Amino acid sequence: MRYFLASKGFWLVLGAPLYYVLYQIGQVLWVRPGALGPDPAQALVTLLGEIALWMLILVLSVTPLRKVFQFLRLHGQRRAMGIACFGYALLHWLAYAALLLEWQWATLGDDLLKRPYISVGFLAGLILLAMAATSNDWSTRRLSRRWRQLHRWGYLAAALVILHVFWIARSNFLEIVIYALIVAGLLVVRWPWFIQKIKMIKDV
Repeated sequence: MRYFLASKGFWLVLGAPLYYVLYQIGQVLWVRPGALGPDPAQALVTLLGEIALWMLILVLSVTPLRKVFQFLRLHGQRRAMGIACFGYALLHWLAYAALLLEWQWATLGDDLLKRPYISVGFLAGLILLAMAATSNDWSTRRLSRRWRQLHRWGYLAAALVILHVFWIARSNFLEIVIYALIVAGLLVVRWPWFIQKIKMIKDV
C-alpha cells in the first residue's frame, strides 16, 4: 500500500474522474447525445465542479486522518491530491468559459459583477491557484509559517464553493447540506481540544 501511494499509479487513481468525464464526452459525441441530459454543456461544467469539490474535501481530510487515526500514508501524497484538485477546478472553469461563455470575456465581467455565485466561485478558484502555485519545496522553505497559513485557506475555498453550489441549486439542497457537514466536521477535528478528547478516550 505504501509503495502504491508513492508510485505513479496513484496519479492514475487521481485521474480516474477525468477518464469518466472523457467517457461521457465520447458518449455524447458519438454514441448517445443525451448521455449528459438535455443540456450537456451545463452538465459537463457541473460534473467537473463536483469532482473538484470532492477532491478538495479529500485534501482537507488528510490532516484530520493523521491527527485522529494516525493514518500517515496519505500525508505524503497531499501535494499530489492538491494539484489534482486545482486541475479539476481549472477544467471546470475552462469548460464554463468555453461552453457557456464561448470565450466572451465581456460576458465574464458581467457575470462577476452581477452574479454572486460566479464571484464566490472565482474567488475560490484564486485560492486554489495560490495553493497549487506554492505546492513545492521552494515555497515551503520560503514562506515558512505563512505557507501553513496560506494552505489553511483550503477551508475558506471549500466554504466558498459550497456557497457557490447553494446559489446555483434551485431544489434538492440535501447534497449541499452533506458537503457543508463534511467540511464542518473536518474543521472541528482539527481543533486542539478535539484531539485531546480523542487521546483521553484512547487512554481510558
